[in-house]
Amino acid sequence: MKSRRNFLKTAALGAATLSLDGIPAAAAARGTGRKPIVVSTWDFGIAANRAAWEVLAKGGRALDAVEAGVHVPEADPKNVTVGYGGYPDRDGHVTLDACIMDELGNCGSVAGLEHIIHPISVARKVMEKTPHVMLVGDGALQFALENGFKKENLLTPESEKAWKEWLKKAEYKPVINIENQSYEGKGTGATAYNPLRLPGNAWNHDTIGMVALDAAGNLSGACTTSGMAFKLHGRVGDSPIIGAGLYVDNEVGAATATGVGEEVIRVVGSFLVVELMRQGYPPEAACKEAVMRIVKKKPAKAKEIQIGFLALNKKGEHGAYCLHPGFSYACTTGVGEKEEVLIKGKYYFQ
Repeated sequence: MKSRRNFLKTAALGAATLSLDGIPAAAAARGTGRKPIVVSTWDFGIAANRAAWEVLAKGGRALDAVEAGVHVPEADPKNVTVGYGGYPDRDGHVTLDACIMDELGNCGSVAGLEHIIHPISVARKVMEKTPHVMLVGDGALQFALENGFKKENLLTPESEKAWKEWLKKAEYKPVINIENQSYEGKGTGATAYNPLRLPGNAWNHDTIGMVALDAAGNLSGACTTSGMAFKLHGRVGDSPIIGAGLYVDNEVGAATATGVGEEVIRVVGSFLVVELMRQGYPPEAACKEAVMRIVKKKPAKAKEIQIGFLALNKKGEHGAYCLHPGFSYACTTGVGEKEEVLIKGKYYFQ
């Protein structure tokens, strides 16, 4: 009996030190365990991370850092996938989704929110000032206005022009990695815009998801998006759903998702990634397993869409994995080229 217990214990420990590919966990995990650290999805995460780093560098809380960080793309009229300037739904409404979660498990969310540039801050108010987790639509707008947020027109002339062009055919066909057609990463620590082109059909969307580990060793995360371009009015993806677009467990790590939200919701993707890290998976391996769940459930669908997961564990190790090439994430541990880097996510479809 004793030898059997020893065998089982040894086997369990051995499994915990291997990634899905049989690679030693230490070798599979990116990062040196440094803190503070902030990571976020896509090339435009570099600029967002810089705003977050200003908070972290002063010993600030990760929650404040991620809120400040995602404010950058939310307020950028050139970013057609997040906040102000985001492409509207098929009826011409710019509707925003966001959620935020802190180290204590507190969380707040808004969905289908119109007229407010910073939905992430409304989500934080939901978390801090109400007994609820999520507010939607007109109720979310009413709450925002009651809490001092300014009502604004979020439909920019560029986005309106794109919408009217789309209406000529009114076809919806997702385009993989649209965000990298709008932005071009230039080495480390620099991001430049390419001129936006009008779509012949609907463009895909994407999200900024950000997770951070502060100097005190606490984790928080934020996720915000304008959702699928030219979606049905009322459609909500994974971004404002705790456990799908974002999840934080301060004992283990945090994860966020990007891509077509319907498939992320079906596997409760970010929660899944965190639970896999709890079992001993390195961040990249945990993200890969979540992607594989999607492939196994809908292999034909997976060939047509992009989904990526990004994770950061309690040690400051980070990693990502996606369906198709093209997904990148920004990692910041300081100021300068070596501390601000864009990392290409590994992918399933070659």
